[in-house]
Amino acid sequence: MLDPWRERDACGVGFVARADGERTRDILSLALTAVARLAHRGAASNDKSGDGAGVLTQIPHRLLGVGPVERVALGMFFLPPNGVDEAVDLIESALVSLGMSVLGWRVVPVDAGVLGPLAAASQPAIRQVFVGPPSGPANAQAWERRLYLARRVIERRAANAGLEIFVCSLSCRTVVYKALLVGTELPGFYADLRSPLFETGIAVFHQRYSTNTLPSWPLAQPFRLLAHNGEINTLWGNRNAMLAREPALAAPVWEKDVEKLKPVIWADGSDSASLDNALELLVRSGRDPVHALMMLLPEAWERIPEMDPALRSFYEYHAGLMEPWDGPAAIAFSDGVVAGSALDRNGLRPCRYKVTRDNVVVAASEVGVVDFDPADVVESGRLGPGEVLVVDTLRNVVLRSADAKIEVAQRCPYRRWSSRVVRELPTDVSAIGPALPADELTARQHAFGYSHEDLKFVMAPMASEGKDAIWSMGDDTPIAPLSRVPQSLYAYVRQRFAQVTNPAIDPLREELVMSLVMYLGRRGSLLAQRPGGRTLLRIEHPVLLAEEMAALRRAGGSELATLSAVWEAAAGPDELARALETLSRDAVTAVRRGATLLVISDRDADKSRAPIPMLLAIGAVHQSLVHARQRVRVGLVAEAGDAWDVHHFAALFGYGAEAVHPWLALQYLRDDASASRFRAAAEKGLLKILSKMGISTLQSYSGAQIFEAIGLGREV
Repeated sequence: MLDPWRERDACGVGFVARADGERTRDILSLALTAVARLAHRGAASNDKSGDGAGVLTQIPHRLLGVGPVERVALGMFFLPPNGVDEAVDLIESALVSLGMSVLGWRVVPVDAGVLGPLAAASQPAIRQVFVGPPSGPANAQAWERRLYLARRVIERRAANAGLEIFVCSLSCRTVVYKALLVGTELPGFYADLRSPLFETGIAVFHQRYSTNTLPSWPLAQPFRLLAHNGEINTLWGNRNAMLAREPALAAPVWEKDVEKLKPVIWADGSDSASLDNALELLVRSGRDPVHALMMLLPEAWERIPEMDPALRSFYEYHAGLMEPWDGPAAIAFSDGVVAGSALDRNGLRPCRYKVTRDNVVVAASEVGVVDFDPADVVESGRLGPGEVLVVDTLRNVVLRSADAKIEVAQRCPYRRWSSRVVRELPTDVSAIGPALPADELTARQHAFGYSHEDLKFVMAPMASEGKDAIWSMGDDTPIAPLSRVPQSLYAYVRQRFAQVTNPAIDPLREELVMSLVMYLGRRGSLLAQRPGGRTLLRIEHPVLLAEEMAALRRAGGSELATLSAVWEAAAGPDELARALETLSRDAVTAVRRGATLLVISDRDADKSRAPIPMLLAIGAVHQSLVHARQRVRVGLVAEAGDAWDVHHFAALFGYGAEAVHPWLALQYLRDDASASRFRAAAEKGLLKILSKMGISTLQSYSGAQIFEAIGLGREV
């Protein structure tokens, strides 16, 4: 039976920091106590090999006998035991090639006796390297940027050489000590952590409970900037989106070196590792950690009318740059100067904190991780949904969520920038167009796969009641590949669901955090600190009615291109493949010629030309644009005759569409009230599907391909 006292929310995470930045042994001792007391939130195999635990601290200069602060960088490496010399040569070569000097190496003292057999069998050689700065003026941020570049070069060269090198940290401010064990064993494994000479003013700690990936030494946390408890349910979408926007990455601080940073996301990493990759890119490119996390984990701002206008403008502007990394998340982070914690927009992971009289701050997944005299505690509390807690050791301040966010939002004129970059889709166009004759409507419905049951049991409830039809939980019909009746392509893809998230979101009670808002158009560089010259169309309803589609065409003007998704069916199946290749090629050409809005339409289907299944057409165009490095330059709209069910809409969005116009379904529903109710039902259904994945925003779901294909060939 379930014992509520043994319930756990996966992983324990937190940080300890002194606001004045004074480095003491006490801060590390508190962090080690905390991670040990969070061991019950982690996991271990039956041989006591833990899922991983670690700490991120400032470089312990007194222990290592190096200094001054920020003038000597420290790298912490996991190296292959049988290839240490080769790995060292590769690392030194990369550092020297980027203008830095290698001052020496250190064998990190460890006691392998505390490891379980599985962890011991995979234990890497653990080494530290001391690095001298490049020539030129002393600038810690510029050096951190150079060290980040060096890490990416090392990783690429190691992959090409077939060497398993993992860079735990490479920084002039911080170092990461982590291992494949439980938190109680961490100081027993690393002798450094037991030394009274190990002094730091900041410590981030983490105890891992592996969910999405198997335990391994590299995937233990913290990573280079953060430690994470939760699940990034939009991971596939975020990774795909980052890949799509890589061609547009540009910033003056990188110049041509930006190509060395790609791919940004480590393909074999966990969701937490991927989030850290994205955070590190933003921070090393010029944004501070709080700004970057407000981009990656924005609070639910879309439906909060009382939000400060400056903060609303900040979120509006950045929503056009990137989608949220959505899902349950409690984050502890530090760049060696600032430390803090942050929660996701739903607040689905716990974070409690205490502040003492001398401005020592402890935040963790639960209370009781450290022992403070109650008389010394001046504040206790917990973070709410979307909130942050920040300790700035440079300014000796502790910033609560509102103050920290407003400070970031007021640095730039985001209200002016967002009004220039984002515009609403005009709604003053009422061109529904002529109705199809009854016989032609019936013929087209037959051609696009509508059945009498679809009209009666799917569309009729949506149009009359404003909600999708209710079906029985049991389904004894054969799956699409085994069906004797021809099925649409949509039937061959099945929606995944969140297996780890607890709980899935209730889209009715949590309406304030749900959002279907989409942005269409050409996006600028994620790294740009100022807006570009193009504008984005903000769409409140991604399922477009006829008048909204007309408004979109008018707003797009000469920058909107429409491509016909039809093929000569009489020529046989090979013609379909050729038509898809032509469609994909034409899409890439249109974008290169300046199109910022691309409409894929099957309206031209007639007696001789069959419609290409819109799911196939959208997927092919989306992937072709990604491979041609053009996807971020255009908004993708599906004008689909074969979309009338909630699952159809979800699949189109999931495979790359950013708006859908179900033109034939709307032709069947000619009056405005029925069309509006149909659209409302479709969007309620989308929210229900998102919520089952633990996802709050359609932006993060679009292009994520969170589906399983059943009975389709690999080429499809």
